[in-house]
Amino acid sequence: MKRRNSFLFLLVAGLLALLVLQATSPGRELQFLVGGGMVNLGYRMQDHLERYDFEHSEEISPEAIWDEVLRQNDLAASVRTAFPRTPRHPLVAVVACMDGRLDTNELVGDTRTYYYVLRSAGSVLSEREQEMLQLAVENGVRLVVWTRHSDCAAEKAASSAESRARYPALAQAVDERSARFDEFLARPAIAARLAAGQLAVKVVDIDTRTDRMLPRESYGG
Repeated sequence: MKRRNSFLFLLVAGLLALLVLQATSPGRELQFLVGGGMVNLGYRMQDHLERYDFEHSEEISPEAIWDEVLRQNDLAASVRTAFPRTPRHPLVAVVACMDGRLDTNELVGDTRTYYYVLRSAGSVLSEREQEMLQLAVENGVRLVVWTRHSDCAAEKAASSAESRARYPALAQAVDERSARFDEFLARPAIAARLAAGQLAVKVVDIDTRTDRMLPRESYGG
């Protein structure tokens, strides 16, 4: 009960602050900051709710997990229906590993779906992913953020002979990751936009523990 009251207090205080500061430029920045903080608070509030996670110590069947996924989706969809979002066309595409520790909303503190997100094992760009990114650029994306992260399972799979024997296709994809990224940059439509300053591509490393993005390389812009 004490935790719930604290959350309600923070929620009401945040809403009042937003109403008071709605019209000012510092107020808008504060809204973004408070919104991101509330998202983070939401994650922290859910972390301890074992009923809603999938790391149960007891035996649980795949069908029981599926039922829980559908139930959680119903809860989340009801909130989305009650508070619809304004549709926007993203100007940013983020390429990220499929690692569950990476949350692209938390990465930038933004829940407004202003980002295309392309996720693959090890952030490897196959030809399909390259074409999808090119399509996004041709539909208006001006910035592509290509990420790698610490403690990557795909990189570990490619780091030893034993794991490479178990996951040969994944290991090969990691080996070719830089070459596939270079292929994307060399695509005529992408190269032309980079040269004209109509597109920027940023390469960053993500600290998995903190979600901190550490810029490494930059193209175009």
